[in-house]
Amino acid sequence: MAEDKRLSRQIIGKIIVSKAGKKFGEVGDIVFESRTGELIYLTLRGATPYANQLDLEKDKEGGHLIPFSAVIAIGDFVVIGDEDLV
Repeated sequence: MAEDKRLSRQIIGKIIVSKAGKKFGEVGDIVFESRTGELIYLTLRGATPYANQLDLEKDKEGGHLIPFSAVIAIGDFVVIGDEDLV
């Protein structure tokens, strides 16, 4: 379990990009279902103008949410599929 927590912290701050190379911003936080541990959303910090023009779901504070189901890969960047955002 401690290993999973360490890996979760490593995702925060990574740059989020689409498969096409469009930059969205950075991972600000991770939203998960507390009962099951299922990852639900990544919150977007420092949203780019490209991300701001999209009709992304927002949290209570108005921050952008990226569905975790849109995540394709996590490495140096978090890569998401644009088509999975709507």
